[in-house]
Parts: sequence; structure tokens; C-alpha cells
Amino acid sequence: MNASTSPEAPGPPGSPGVPPSEPSRGPAQRQTWPPPVRTLLHGLHGLHGFWAALTTPAGPGVRPPAPVSGRRGRRWAYALVLGLAAVLIPVTSTVLSEDYGLPGAIAVSLAFAQAGPLLLAVTRPLQAWWIVIIADTAGALLLLFTPPGQHSWPWPPTVIVGYLVLCLALGLRERRSTIVAVWTVTLVLSLGLGFLAQDRSDGTNVLLTVLSGVVLLVFGAVRERTDAQRRLAEQETISEAERARRTLLEERARIARELHDVVAHHMSVISVQADSAPYRLSGLPHEAREEFGAIAGTARESLSEMRRLLGVLRSEEAGGERAPQPGLDRLGQLAEATVRAGVPTELAVEEGLSGLPQAVQLSVYRIVQEALANVVRHAPGAPARVSVTAAEGRTADAGAGGRGARADSGADAGAGSGARADATAGALTVLIVNGRASGPAGPPLETTGTGHGLVGMRERVRLVGGTLDTGPLPDGGFRVAARIPLNHTAPPDGKDPTPS
Repeated sequence: MNASTSPEAPGPPGSPGVPPSEPSRGPAQRQTWPPPVRTLLHGLHGLHGFWAALTTPAGPGVRPPAPVSGRRGRRWAYALVLGLAAVLIPVTSTVLSEDYGLPGAIAVSLAFAQAGPLLLAVTRPLQAWWIVIIADTAGALLLLFTPPGQHSWPWPPTVIVGYLVLCLALGLRERRSTIVAVWTVTLVLSLGLGFLAQDRSDGTNVLLTVLSGVVLLVFGAVRERTDAQRRLAEQETISEAERARRTLLEERARIARELHDVVAHHMSVISVQADSAPYRLSGLPHEAREEFGAIAGTARESLSEMRRLLGVLRSEEAGGERAPQPGLDRLGQLAEATVRAGVPTELAVEEGLSGLPQAVQLSVYRIVQEALANVVRHAPGAPARVSVTAAEGRTADAGAGGRGARADSGADAGAGSGARADATAGALTVLIVNGRASGPAGPPLETTGTGHGLVGMRERVRLVGGTLDTGPLPDGGFRVAARIPLNHTAPPDGKDPTPS
């Protein structure tokens, strides 16, 4: 590069055309103020916070107790303060004019300025306090020009009463910093006026300082305690909502795991049948063999995807369940276990229901299991009755001979094991009713169950597109009724088709 086109090298700092540069300071080279300056800066910062406390009203986060914050409470507060102001204004003007000798116009003006802002204190106590403290201080200074007598100074009795009412409103509505700042100003003004005219001061300045401090402390503590209780109730509500949501998600994950076991069985059967079809069926064309191979590959791919999804749903400590998922044939064992737990249980399962879809059978089993577990936990010794019936007029086709037969309700569990539910069947009704315990309530003998109570029942019914109705009975028992349509597919979004 030629010298004519090269940029000129910068000269040293302070040379012509080069502005003086400041040396860069690191963390250890930053300028530190001398101790007196630091003390002054801290003092100015404290004064700024003090002034902000006196000029910034409390926001919506600081609310008075419930009896005062409601509309009805404000009406009562306005009524009481209006009555007090109606008494204080004429009494104050009379005392200032007759006892202290102030001119009538000045006495009336001071009376309105000292007692009138109490109406504003119901909703804006800090603004009212500014008006009252200025009016009270001006009144105390004006009383210095009146002839000395045997009357209170610097604060007449009416001023003390009005100021204490104002402190009550401040304690219920303002923050702690504002309360402390207000009492500090009261202390400084009272002591300052007392030193200003010691011969006329009779101790009302000390009295007002002590009484206002007590009122501010007591009602401020009441308001803070109410705020703490309100925040605690809100946190409990949030925690309860989060707990319910977590329970719902856990139950849905558990249902998803169980459904995986159900669906995986059918997908495995499809894969095995498709793989073995070319060996079982002779004379298949090449296209059919390829089609069966594609079906088997798709089934295996679906199983892999389901296992991958199940790995997300399962927790680290939850292992895979190797036992087959229970169905209607296990209801008898469930009833026997409940009887051994001390709950007399009657079971009635309609014939011809064992061939229902596995998802429906699993949902029915879990609903009955949770309902009986609730009886054992909450009503030990109470008799329970379980019935599983289909809609009237439902038909069942025998799996072996294909003969139609009408199902009879009230049959024992396990009957008709070779029947298959018709695809056009109506609805399945699951009813669990328990009465009141006959003897004194004792400790439950069985505590096993799904663990999530009614949430799990509703999710089970929602899975198969049914409805659930639960509630206490007039005689003191409890009723759980589920209606599951046998020819209905649950919506993909998992929402109830009808409110349950």
C-alpha cells in the first residue's frame, strides 16, 4: 500500500487532532469514594426511599381485611367516618374559636381541613394524611399567637381523635414502610413543636406519638396477618390445582401403559399371522406373499414406535408389566379379595360379556377395583353390590357355533366365556353401590387401589367414550355408575362426549 493512501497513524494522546483518551479501568481500578462521601450517598438514598414511602400509595397487592375491602364494608366505613366528621368539624371549630381565641373563619377552615379528609381516608389514606398533617401543624403554629391558657398544646383533643382514626386507616391500607415513615414524621413534628414552645407544651405531643404508634402497629399487624392468610390460601389453591393436574397426568400415563400392553398383543398376533401366512397357506401368488410381508413389517414398525413412546411415559423405576391385563374374568377374584378385607360383596355379571374388547374390559375392571378399594378405605364393613350388565335387547353370538342367544342379566361371573359381543350392541352399565357400615368403623383391612380415586374412574370412562355418575345416597352409602357404549369410539382429543 502506498504511503499516500495509507491512513495516518494516530499520535499520542494530547497531540493535535487526537482527543485525550481515558485509561480503561478494570474492577480493581474503579474510583472509590471517600468514606464521608459514601456516607452522604447512603443518606441521600435513604432519604429518597423515605420520601417514596410517604408519596407512593399502596398498590393493588396490599389490600385491607375482608370486612373493610368489600363494597358493603366500604359503605359502613363511609357511614362511620361521615358521622365522625359531622361531629368533629363543629366541635373543632367551636373549641378553636371559643377556647383558644382563633377568629371564626380561621377556626372553621382548620376544622374542615383537619376532620374533612377523614372521608378520603376510607380509600386513599395517604393522600388524606398529607392534608391532615399539614392542617394540624398549621393549627399548632397558629395557636402560638393566641393568649396562653390552660388548654392543650400543640394538639387539641379533637386533633388527637381525628389523627388516630386516620392512623387506623393507614394501618389497614398501607405498606409497612409507609407506616414507619408516617410515624417518624409524627414523632419529629411532635418533638419539634414541643421544643419550640416548651412553656406551652403539656405533653399532648408525646401522647399523640405513643397512641399513633400503637394504632399503626396494631392495625398494620392485622392487615399483614390478613395478607399472609390470603397468600397462603392462594398458594393452597394453586397447589391443589397442580396436584389434581399431576394426578390426572399420572393416571393418563398409567392408562397409556396399560393400553400399550393391550394393543401390543393384537399387533403381535397380526405380525405373527402375516409372517406365517405363506407357510400356512399353500399356493399363494407372489403378490400376496409380498402383501403379507408388508403387513408384518408395518405391524413390527408400529410395535417399535409404541415401545419408543412407552419409554417416555414410563418412569425410570417403573418396569414393564409382564402379567396380562385383567378383564371381566378377574372380577370374581376382585370380589373375593374384597370379602376377605371385611366388606360383604355381591357380584353379578351378565352372560356373554367376556368377548368384549380388551380396552373395555380393562376399564370396567379398574373402575370396579377403585370403587371397592374406596369402600374398604372409607366405609369398612359396609355391604357392597357390583353389577355389570348390557343394555336391554342386546344379543350375543356364540363364538363356536354362531347361534344367537339373548343374554340374561344377573348371571354369575365367568359364565358365557365363549361368547363374542355383537358390534351393534348398545351400552354396558357398571354399577357399584355400598351401604352404610353395620358396625363401628374400624381400620381398613385393604388399602390397595389405583391410587387416584374418582380421577382414574373418569379417565377410564372417558377413554371408551362413556359417562360416569358418582355421589352419596340418602341412606349414607355411595354410588358409582358408569355407562360405556359398546359401539362408540372415543374421540381422539380425549374429551367427554357428554358431561359425566
